[in-house]
Amino acid sequence: MESAALTIIDILQKVSGKDTYFNEALTHVNDHVIRVGVMTEAYFWHLHPNSDETFLVMEGSVFIDLEDRTIELFPGQLFTIPRNVKHRTRPNGARSVNLTVESADLETIKLG
Repeated sequence: MESAALTIIDILQKVSGKDTYFNEALTHVNDHVIRVGVMTEAYFWHLHPNSDETFLVMEGSVFIDLEDRTIELFPGQLFTIPRNVKHRTRPNGARSVNLTVESADLETIKLG
């Protein structure tokens, strides 16, 4: 994906009417990618060995399960998960819309 620099990206338009899982890269910033995701069900337990991952909630709320606690984020709240930290995400309700910022070469390791 090329950078969308100097391009207006209408995030709300991209997620309008999306009622199932959706994840799309919006743009690259240096060596990172910014994605928009519509979450409608829990994602599997996993970790990223080569990148931190930052979530910013835009709509609804999302739970981020860690090994020792669960974080709930609401619109306008941001949370960063350091590399190698086991986690899973799940919407609180039918749908959440989130931006994620992560390394463009992000590796995901699915955990049992």
